[in-house]
Amino acid sequence: MKNLSILVVDDDPVVRHLLEQRLKKERYQVDVAEDGYAAERMMRQRFYDVVITDLMMPGDLGGIEVLELAKEINSRTEVLLITAHSSVNTAVQAMKKGAADYLEKPINFDELFLRIDKIANMQTILRSAQDLQLAMDTTENVAAATIQHLEMLVARLQQNLNDIETILRDVELEEEQRIDRAIDIINRG
Repeated sequence: MKNLSILVVDDDPVVRHLLEQRLKKERYQVDVAEDGYAAERMMRQRFYDVVITDLMMPGDLGGIEVLELAKEINSRTEVLLITAHSSVNTAVQAMKKGAADYLEKPINFDELFLRIDKIANMQTILRSAQDLQLAMDTTENVAAATIQHLEMLVARLQQNLNDIETILRDVELEEEQRIDRAIDIINRG
């Protein structure tokens, strides 16, 4: 699923450019941000399926804060963290906060694309589950309405049968009158 929109957040212009070029080569829709502040502005302007962010960036909005903002702005956005080996424990903590996964530097693009494919597959499964839930809800609503309609029809028919029985047992009426009234009840349904 190459129509994923991806935001790359990294303070290193070389890494940012390299990620942008490799992702675009794979036909992903890619935007880049040089820091957490630019990333926040961009995430508030449009939805991104995936945010790939460096864990360690200067300033108050590092990778963890970008993760938290992404999840706050839209919980469906998945976040991949890029981390140096020394900060793997921090990356694991970030996963507890909702990160989809992390990659260690230097970036192995085969691993990156595998992780993006995993996210795309999960999103496809989620959409399929949502479609199935909608279909089940619709079916349930139609079935409930049908059952209600049938219960009302059965009640009306039962009332008609009771009325016919009462008329046919009414000895004060002539036989022909009883039959005519019973036929009237049958005809009105």
